[in-house]
Amino acid sequence: MDKIKRDEFMRVVTYMREQYGINLEQKQTLVEGRLWSVIQKHGFKSLDEYFEFVLADKTGEEGKILVTRLTTNYTYFMREDQHYKFLTDRILPALTPKLRDKDLRIWSAGCSSGEEPYTTVMVLDNYFGHAKSEWDCKVLATDISPQVLQMAQEAMYSEDKLKNLPPEWKKRYFNHVKGTDIFQVKPAIQNEVIFRSFNLMEKTFPFKRKFHVIFCRNVMIYFNKETRDALVERYYDALEPGGHLFIGLSETVSKTDTRFTFVQPSVYRKGGA
Repeated sequence: MDKIKRDEFMRVVTYMREQYGINLEQKQTLVEGRLWSVIQKHGFKSLDEYFEFVLADKTGEEGKILVTRLTTNYTYFMREDQHYKFLTDRILPALTPKLRDKDLRIWSAGCSSGEEPYTTVMVLDNYFGHAKSEWDCKVLATDISPQVLQMAQEAMYSEDKLKNLPPEWKKRYFNHVKGTDIFQVKPAIQNEVIFRSFNLMEKTFPFKRKFHVIFCRNVMIYFNKETRDALVERYYDALEPGGHLFIGLSETVSKTDTRFTFVQPSVYRKGGA
């Protein structure tokens, strides 16, 4: 079988851009690398044949599986830990005295296999200590991929994913699966995350209340500038005044095309209280 043809590749590029806002035009090698084994395994003769199979699925599940194959990256607990330090040292001390209803709302957008929202819950648990029971601070975690959401809800991780966590956290927040290198997040932490399927390309967000913090890290690297700018503005509208947006350390937001105030690299603030 020949390599993936350019016109086949461009069909996938157009589909991903129109349906999910993901720009893969410069990623032909990535697409070939991630789809070639799928094409061979399932006996498809070409990318076009596999793609027709995806389009024929009226449930949309095969499309979501395709997105997972093309965008899921390796992640781990306490990734880009300076964000959690900023949350602990700057945001929470300033914010929590103002929240008389003790309702803290955090959204992990593009949560992948769950390491980010679970880390966030652990940070909150560590920050509030015994007072945490007084707070409603469940983390909303969304992703478009049913596969990674299932992995996140199972909450089973290899030991290498935990290497950046403080050693005592591994004991406090995980159960070791005997005879393996697998650790499972304890139920008390699992119960503090609400997982939902959600496409970030929705033109309006359905949430009834605004968030104090949004994490959207290493997600927008796949988007073109127009898609990225529009999503950032929807995040702005979804935040409470004074709320913060975290993006990946390798990502940027255009200072001239956003209402956000730049705080420091990868951290942005909505104006207001």
